[in-house]
Amino acid sequence: MIDHTFLQQFPLLQGMEHDDLHVIVESVEVVRIQAGEELFHEGDEGTHAFFLQKGDLEILKESSNREVLIAVRSEGTVIGEIALLASTPRTATVRARSDAVLYAIGKEALDQLLQNSPSAMRSMFNTILDRFQEDHIQLRQSEKMAQLGTLTAGVAHELNNPAAAVKRSAVQLSDAIQSLDSSYAAIGRFDFSEKQWKVLEDLSEEARISANSPPELDALARMDRESEIEAWLEEQDIEEAWLIAPNLVNLKFTEEQWSALGEEFPTTEIKSIMDWLNNSYLVFRLLNEIAEGSGRISSIVKSLKSYAYLDQAPIQDVNIKEGLENTLTILHNNFKSGISVEREYDPNLPDIVGFGSELNQVWTNILVNAADALQDQENGKIIIRTRKEGKWVVVEIEDNGPGIPEEKQSKIFDAFYTTKGPGKGTGLGLNITYSIIVRQHHGDIKVKSKPGQTVFQVWLPINFEN
Repeated sequence: MIDHTFLQQFPLLQGMEHDDLHVIVESVEVVRIQAGEELFHEGDEGTHAFFLQKGDLEILKESSNREVLIAVRSEGTVIGEIALLASTPRTATVRARSDAVLYAIGKEALDQLLQNSPSAMRSMFNTILDRFQEDHIQLRQSEKMAQLGTLTAGVAHELNNPAAAVKRSAVQLSDAIQSLDSSYAAIGRFDFSEKQWKVLEDLSEEARISANSPPELDALARMDRESEIEAWLEEQDIEEAWLIAPNLVNLKFTEEQWSALGEEFPTTEIKSIMDWLNNSYLVFRLLNEIAEGSGRISSIVKSLKSYAYLDQAPIQDVNIKEGLENTLTILHNNFKSGISVEREYDPNLPDIVGFGSELNQVWTNILVNAADALQDQENGKIIIRTRKEGKWVVVEIEDNGPGIPEEKQSKIFDAFYTTKGPGKGTGLGLNITYSIIVRQHHGDIKVKSKPGQTVFQVWLPINFEN
């Protein structure tokens, strides 16, 4: 049974003539859904709008493969009218939070209502505007949080590798130092001359230098060198020669050197000397690995701080190259699937006045989209170019992905429009990018795309305050 009095309480239906209202009421259908049941799903065709007579409904939208709660609607509200009016798929999912009763009105009846009632048209306009603003704020915040989560996960992954390497090397270093102490004590028992000690000091220095810059040999050449050194070690009755030989190759140990050792030291001493030299190289190598790992961690942290422009004023002089490089460092994990990045930076590019953190968000949005486009492609490539044109700085980010269909290119900066599959994007990343470039910096952003080449071109004034 339709509750006429309840329907007349809606602003949408107020001010209608009795006969017109009667026609609308006659066309309404009663819909009942239980808690947890979906009224409709994001992407469904919109066939009806709904007046919520009883219960609570959740409005949900998929973003980055997760559901985002946009709002909760209670009795006395209209649901699903936007898709009906625009003849577009549902932009969100509606699910019952509790048992609910709704009155459904079809598109033909709704069109008749809006044609016959100016007050209904005004009410519908205000409702749609409020919904758009509310959804935009909620999804924009969700987009930022999702991006922050993605960046955090990527940075954590990048930090994990060098941190694990530092930990592993530190553990191995303890054993290596103990072995070095034992081998040094062993050679210390020999009565070496001053000349012999000088030979050992030179070998130790070579071990330190080689640990920082091992020789660049292909696999076949390295194998041949290891075989030669291993054969010589075995001639000296040195056990586990196959373990020592690779390190001596890294030490660039030559036939002349081992011949000189044979002349300078008796065979009984060479065994201890080789053991000491091998352990010396291991210690220097592990120290170098710890330095490299900790340096990588420091570099990532520095890039992250620069990326976010921590402790800096909102508007500052912005180095575009530095911002792009910091963004690439933060997004390094996104480019591990065979994607190469080429730089074509103008070495004389001036700094610009701008919002540094927001501009890094622009580079992030464009680069992540490019990486996503290249996800399943072999030989994916991204080219970043910068140049100065008059009072403008131009940044181009190009990828060789499948491209954006021509009919979609004019819409990609619109709010909620996305070329990605359901649940993979909110359609706000490029809308936010457009807002930062055009509204905040008084610049411009353009896109040119065809299969195999998509170019986003960003124009930024050197000083948008002038």
